[in-house]
Amino acid sequence: MSAIATHLVENGAQVWGYDREKSKLTEKLAALGAEIIYDDRVEALPEAARKKSIEIIYTAAIPKNHPQWCFYQKQGNPMQKRAAFLGKLSNQTHSIAVGGTHGKTTTTALLTHILLQDGRQLSAFIGGVLKGYNTNYISTGTDLSILEADEYDRSFLQLYPTHAAITAMDADHLDIYESSKGIEVGYEAFAAQVQKTLVVAFGLPLNGVTYGFDPKADYHIENIQLKEGGFEFDVVTPHEVEKNLYFNQMGQHNLQNALCALTLARVEGVSFEVIRKGLASFPGIERRLNQYALGERILIDDYAHHPVELKALLETVKSFYPNRKNTIVFQPHLFSRTRDFMTEFAAILSQFDAVILLDIYPARELPMAGITSATLLAQISNVNKKLVNKEALADTLASSNADLIVMAGAGDIGLEIQKLISQLNPIT
Repeated sequence: MSAIATHLVENGAQVWGYDREKSKLTEKLAALGAEIIYDDRVEALPEAARKKSIEIIYTAAIPKNHPQWCFYQKQGNPMQKRAAFLGKLSNQTHSIAVGGTHGKTTTTALLTHILLQDGRQLSAFIGGVLKGYNTNYISTGTDLSILEADEYDRSFLQLYPTHAAITAMDADHLDIYESSKGIEVGYEAFAAQVQKTLVVAFGLPLNGVTYGFDPKADYHIENIQLKEGGFEFDVVTPHEVEKNLYFNQMGQHNLQNALCALTLARVEGVSFEVIRKGLASFPGIERRLNQYALGERILIDDYAHHPVELKALLETVKSFYPNRKNTIVFQPHLFSRTRDFMTEFAAILSQFDAVILLDIYPARELPMAGITSATLLAQISNVNKKLVNKEALADTLASSNADLIVMAGAGDIGLEIQKLISQLNPIT
């Protein structure tokens, strides 16, 4: 939503917006000229923003009982979902969309970075803040649109991209799709809307250019070596072998995302010389395996909020820091996701050395009977576990003997990072 708001402000529109709380993104928007309010009452809306002619763009995640949303709907304002607006923008251009239950943001951001190295005139709408650029919206022109294809609420069916990628089709958002089969049907429908080239992770039940670690994939990786906080590897394509590429991010899941971005870049005609530079210089994304020093300890902050993502996070921690004692601080995201994957969450969390749970972040949802962090905690087999509130988190971590702290979740847990750094860093 903030990327769209930035786009509109930069193109001369008067923009108002609501958010639950201040963040670096909302403050940046305010500095650009948008008027942001943090009060959901209708009375809090500026007079100029209450007119019937004001166009409303809303996220599918907004609760349908939100007072301001209800006000605009009843008043008859022109209203459209975020995805519909993005579709209108991108469907008129040469466009690349990245879909998948995991990896969308990293792949989109890395592809954007590579194409910028190639001098492309583009507008990119990214689902996270691209470090170094310090924004989730980048515009150097309008020849090409790059965006994420969000599966929630079937939003991606608003898009008809020139090229697209699908990174994963794991079950998620079962409040929308009901089953894994429902997810598959949704992605099949999206794939059918791609105008030219579809790039898919090897093993998915879709036809397209495949990528992955399997030698049978059209684009695959060989000779992987851990190196300097990232990976050195070779890439085999249908036409060539490119040796000794270096990607500067941790995690095999990120390496898979890098291969997806690389494949899309090659589809776009980018040279391996440019791709090589882009992989090595990628600045990363906020809340994606970000590392902070806490004296002799390390804190890793990550957006992981699905069992598959937590598993990838655990594997990354164990491969890059095998000798450090770890503690994960996890904030479950959504009551429905916690309910649907309770067993899977418990199984993965149990494999960390110690577990600290925060209360479930509700986002758009109301509480569900019997679905709490305490319920999840009871299913975790690791005896080194506890449930704490955010106010007690710093003291809990200060008394922990872990020398690697992992913070994970898609809610407001990211806002705790700077507090912890100031509270836990030793005075020197």
